[in-house]
Amino acid sequence: MPNRILPSEITPESVYRQRRRLMQAGLAVFGAGLTGAWARLAEAKVSLPGDIARSRFSTDEDLTPYDDVTTYNNFYEFGTGKGDPAENAHRLQTDPWSVTVEGECARPGTYALEDILKPHALEERIYRLRCVEGWSMVIPWVGFPLGDLIKRLEPTNNAKYVEFQTLHDPEQMPGQRRRILDWPYVEGLRMDEAMHPLTILAVGLYGKVMPNQNGAPIRLVVPWKYGYKSIKSIVKIRFKEQQPVSSWMKAASKEYGFYSNVNPNVDHPRWSQARERRIGEFLKRPTLMFNGYEEEVAGLYRGMDLREHF
Repeated sequence: MPNRILPSEITPESVYRQRRRLMQAGLAVFGAGLTGAWARLAEAKVSLPGDIARSRFSTDEDLTPYDDVTTYNNFYEFGTGKGDPAENAHRLQTDPWSVTVEGECARPGTYALEDILKPHALEERIYRLRCVEGWSMVIPWVGFPLGDLIKRLEPTNNAKYVEFQTLHDPEQMPGQRRRILDWPYVEGLRMDEAMHPLTILAVGLYGKVMPNQNGAPIRLVVPWKYGYKSIKSIVKIRFKEQQPVSSWMKAASKEYGFYSNVNPNVDHPRWSQARERRIGEFLKRPTLMFNGYEEEVAGLYRGMDLREHF
């Protein structure tokens, strides 16, 4: 396990100092005057730890600046340009927010966001994010393991996969007015992928509430997969026996497989995946197998042909 790094060493000083003042004041959220889902959590008396320790899975790499993380995004619900989500996502109303749980589980139903989060201790996890287009970032997410929620929902033995669905509301999400994809956006994981301790549900980044353009109020983060697998603004979770058909599989099955693991040895049909450009850097760097998480996750795919199961 790497040595523990203090929050002051991994978070910009201004954000860190603000967070420490608020924590010392006994608040249960990271920012002052927050509205929406975080305010509802505070009203529900959900306590966060006094210090958010870095997860043992966190990388030691330099963080991508907050302004870049929040203004350079793929979130086609708000437009296809990298700046479109930051420009258009202010339309999204995240309070109230609920997530519907369906399928092969003992506890289906519709859960308010605060009920989903209430039992879970949030932590800060510094993860790489690799886009299939060839750019990457390093982001300090705030969240909790998806597997902890799955255990609470008690999936049956028939639940082999977990499917996720994004909000479908063209009034709030103007990108959905165009038939770029078959809306709503759908993604999925095999159950062992979903239960892996690296897989998290994130509700914040950089010690702040999750910005709308980054997937507010709750999104998936699967750091060894390409970014489009980490579905945003989740409103539905469904436990399934059969493998889900994700939105990008439906749109272009020869380009986007179900697994979508970062693999420099398997090129996208229209470009190489061997190198990537870290946002903020000029030169490209070699792409790491499983986005640098090979030691943790390679065992999930033992015996599989990763060119066939891409």
